[in-house]
Amino acid sequence: MRQQYRPLYTAEERVRRDNTVWTLVQGILAPIQFLIFLISLGMVMNFVLSGTGQSMAEFSVVVKTLVLYTIMITGAIWERQVFGRYLFAPAFYWEDMMSMLVLALHTAYLYALYEHALGAQQLMALALCAYATYVVNAMQFVMKLRAARKQSEWQGNSGNAMGAA
Repeated sequence: MRQQYRPLYTAEERVRRDNTVWTLVQGILAPIQFLIFLISLGMVMNFVLSGTGQSMAEFSVVVKTLVLYTIMITGAIWERQVFGRYLFAPAFYWEDMMSMLVLALHTAYLYALYEHALGAQQLMALALCAYATYVVNAMQFVMKLRAARKQSEWQGNSGNAMGAA
C-alpha cells in the first residue's frame, strides 16, 4: 500500500505561517540559540579537557537553557498560530517529541546544578548529552525548513505552470 503524501503546510497553514510575527521571532532566536550553543560547547569542552573554567562552563549551560526555554515557548505559540495547537501538530510531531527530550535533559542539568546532585565532570557529561539531543533536534528543524522551501518552490512552479495554461 502506498503512503499518501501530505504536504508540510496546507495553503491556509502556509498563509498563517507567513503572516504571523512568531515566524520571524523563531527565525531570529534559532541562530542566536545556535551561536550560544557553540560558545557554551566550547566552554564545556574546555572544562572537560583542561579542568579550568568550571564556573563559566556551568553559567554558559544555564544561559543556553534559558534561551532554549524561550525558543520553546515562542515555538509553541508559533505552532498554535499556524496549526491550531501548541505542540505535537502532525507536521512537527517528531520534532516536538525530540524537543521534549532536549528540554528534559536541560532541565535535569539545572536541577543537578542547583541541588549539587552531580560532580563537575558528571554535570558536564549531562550537559553534553543535552547538547547532543539539541543538535539532533536542530537538524530535524533544518530538514523541515528545507522541506518547506521545496514545497513552496514546487507549489510556486506548479502554480505558475497552471496559471500559464
